[in-house]
Amino acid sequence: VKSSPLPHPPSPIPLLPQRYYIDTLGCAKNQVDSEMLMSCLSGEGWELSASGDADLIIVNSCGFIESAKRESINTVLSFRALFPQKKIVLAGCLAARYAGELRESLPEADLICPSSDPREVAAFVCGKKDAGGKINDGARPLLSLPGSAYLKIAEGCNNACSFCAIPLIRGNLRSRTIPDIHEEFALLLRRGIKEVCLIAQDTAAYGAETEGKPRLAALLANLLESDGDFWIRLLYLHPDHFPEALLPLMQADARLLPYFDIPFQHASKKTLSSMGRLGDSDTYLQLIRTIRAALPNAVLRSTFLVGFPGETDADFEELLAFQQNAALDWAGVFSYSPEEGTPAFTLKNRPAKKVAAARKTRLEEAQLSLSEKKLERFISKTLDVLVEEKIEGEAGLYLGRSYGQAPEVDGAIVLETAPVAALAPGSFVRGEIFARAGLDLRLR
Repeated sequence: VKSSPLPHPPSPIPLLPQRYYIDTLGCAKNQVDSEMLMSCLSGEGWELSASGDADLIIVNSCGFIESAKRESINTVLSFRALFPQKKIVLAGCLAARYAGELRESLPEADLICPSSDPREVAAFVCGKKDAGGKINDGARPLLSLPGSAYLKIAEGCNNACSFCAIPLIRGNLRSRTIPDIHEEFALLLRRGIKEVCLIAQDTAAYGAETEGKPRLAALLANLLESDGDFWIRLLYLHPDHFPEALLPLMQADARLLPYFDIPFQHASKKTLSSMGRLGDSDTYLQLIRTIRAALPNAVLRSTFLVGFPGETDADFEELLAFQQNAALDWAGVFSYSPEEGTPAFTLKNRPAKKVAAARKTRLEEAQLSLSEKKLERFISKTLDVLVEEKIEGEAGLYLGRSYGQAPEVDGAIVLETAPVAALAPGSFVRGEIFARAGLDLRLR
């Protein structure tokens, strides 16, 4: 889907190639956008540098919830205070959603780019009408730790959850073709990438807008035809249309990791219905049982949303009971943020902020205990681990992740080697887990 042409940038932004710095906020999808923007600017002769050496600072913002908006604006203000003479561009989701208002209220930014498309951001910054041709996605710079990369398979979302502003920012679901994704996947593997994390606003919905039904299983079957030793990790699978065809694929090929990131959000049927979701506690618990019956070593992550309008004490207690029965490995908890333009914005009976905060704390404390207990099952197990980095100042200690830990959001594995041994970040090692330390595991 091609958006309307962007206006030319105002005169304060030099049009000649120069040094730039980019600060990425928000989710992994924003990270991919930053990587693609870096690729675009490199093609125009621009040079990436540290913020202190840059002529231009780009803030790739998040506008999903109120706290993310504040962080994006505060980042611009901080850069302006540090670098009064530098040029600052606000791009990304916040800029795309509130471009008009921000031009008036945020003079600290020299330019507000009303698009989250990296090609259009690059054209806007460079003062061009045309955003250019196809980016070689597989050759883009990577901001991930060694050995891992995100691959975005779709943009936008059709789920229309009542609390979510993503469709307002990113539009409706637009899936890439399987050949296009396969090309990027193959290029990443040839670069030595060992873990490819497939992402979208809702990965489970991949292909639904063009085929009438999701085609994620077909995409995965295609990617698994590739030769080599790699991991495919799936992130953001909506529970209401979970593709059970994934399970036999995972049973047949260990390279498709049995890691499930399923944002249940709640368990009360009344609350879920108000959120625009179809499930309930029993339905979601049955889905979890189905996954674990097919894949006993499955690791499950979810997110919960508390303080939604109309959420009662009884609704919250149902969510607490679900959390205990589900016994998820990992979970993040968020307080509801009312977002202009979403259906939930006008709903009444929103719990007080202090009530929502207390509920959030109770879920987080309960999840900490659950996560620690779930990690115990890995002790004395032999696991493949992706080495990510050496712990500075510690001889023979490295950090890595197993199949049960997604980048940045889950715990880590501390690898202990002899002081003379050297591990290569971005490579696989195999060893035995001998202990748990908080939310981390220790391997030797």
